[in-house]
Amino acid sequence: MADAYDVIIVGSGAGGGTLAHRLAPSGKRVLVLERGDWLPREVENWSDTAVFVENRYVSTDTWYDGDGKAFQPQVHYFVGGATKFYGAALYRLRERDFNELKHHGGVSPAWPVGYDVFEPYYTQAEQLYQVHGLRGEDPSEPPASAPYPHPPVSHEPRIQQLFDDLTAVGLHPFHAPCGIMLDEANPAFSTCIRCATCDGFPCLVHAKADADVVAVRPALAHDNLTLLRNAEVRRLETDPSGRTVTTVVADVDGREERFRGSVVVVAAGAANSAKLLLASADDRHPNGLANGSDQVGRNYVFHNSRAFLAVSKERNDTRFQKTLGLNDFYFGDEDFDFPMGNVQMVGKSTAPMYRGEKSIAKLAPSFALDDVAGHAVDFWLSTEDLPEPENRLTLTRDGEIRLSYTPNNREPLDQLYHRVTRQLDHLGMHPHHLIPRDVYMKNDVPVAGCAHQAGTVRFGTDPATSVLDPDCKAHELDNLYVADAGFFPSIGAVNPALTVIANALRVGDHLLERLG
Repeated sequence: MADAYDVIIVGSGAGGGTLAHRLAPSGKRVLVLERGDWLPREVENWSDTAVFVENRYVSTDTWYDGDGKAFQPQVHYFVGGATKFYGAALYRLRERDFNELKHHGGVSPAWPVGYDVFEPYYTQAEQLYQVHGLRGEDPSEPPASAPYPHPPVSHEPRIQQLFDDLTAVGLHPFHAPCGIMLDEANPAFSTCIRCATCDGFPCLVHAKADADVVAVRPALAHDNLTLLRNAEVRRLETDPSGRTVTTVVADVDGREERFRGSVVVVAAGAANSAKLLLASADDRHPNGLANGSDQVGRNYVFHNSRAFLAVSKERNDTRFQKTLGLNDFYFGDEDFDFPMGNVQMVGKSTAPMYRGEKSIAKLAPSFALDDVAGHAVDFWLSTEDLPEPENRLTLTRDGEIRLSYTPNNREPLDQLYHRVTRQLDHLGMHPHHLIPRDVYMKNDVPVAGCAHQAGTVRFGTDPATSVLDPDCKAHELDNLYVADAGFFPSIGAVNPALTVIANALRVGDHLLERLG
């Protein structure tokens, strides 16, 4: 048994890595257990074939859907977690997202704390993750106590044209908030080179503001913080009363090791955190740790999303494409009185991503494959799926993840798609040349994409309907917390990463007060 720690953190992604960064200067003994290793820096980091076709960095895990069909989830286990591959789009949830909100398909529940509680932590999160943006452009933007810490990333010519064309038809495009190490005023001091390999790729030059680069590595400068890699946590054990986690049991390089901590924080991702709690069932917690309410694993959400490319009448030689967002329809419009969602750009298409893709055959002989990529303008639409108790994670007899998920609230996605596509002719696009980016985005099996996963251990004030209290401590245990997107009661329609980061800072302050 290793020496006792003040805090043990399971996972080093947006939640766990950020929390480690917050706690490290305190002098408290902190242990971070990361299932993966450092992501190797190699030329394949920027290879679309290696990343999207060969799945070089995707876990070999096998999960199962509700019918028992096996699939390979698009998850990555490295220091920094999912942020190593995210597109660094760092949005705040809208202020109304924290309240009960009526949707076409049902109701999105209120959070137990309001936007006002999160606002100062959003500001700190934007500073830590070096977010570039511009206040005042986005009509749905929530109030903020400070400007973005860095100026917005400029649009390249084709995206600037799109920005101008959207403005001309009466819409309000804005500079998307991006977490990258880019200094356009002083290129010599800029780590980012504005390459096309950001969204979905690891960054070879460490210019993306991921949890590894901006949180974990700086935290390791403090001797009181220890990072143990290749350490997959298998279960949590409690004292005889069942109220206190006493031991974290992990497989470390193939051998079982046990760790003691005064406080244990699980931040393994919404799916794996729920898996860990369920796998830690004991006599006091026969249905899984913190699961007396039978809420662990329920209410899984991960956004209704659609990625597609439109073929531009002019070439699109943009390299860094994720600079534009559109939220005019976020809460609906005069023709659809329900929230729709967010429009943003997705990383630039390249020809190797579409080798053998049947959906582009309809374009031949008008366009060759390289021409499609050269003219592609890539869109990502994101709308809210609603928490449903039967959309849930359970364990198979062998202890593997089973995700049972039935899509809901799909009409807003179709409405948003039609509002974007009906403008294409005005935006310099071929209106009849639309290609779904299903294959390499891994959206062909809905649960397999599992990006933006959230909601499996939601927080609330009522132990009968939630797993965690408003401080993200388990209702049923005195020293167990969760600090990933599992705590979300609802997911809104923007990328969840900044909210996870902000909450980790909030939980960090609570733990610092608790520890003294």
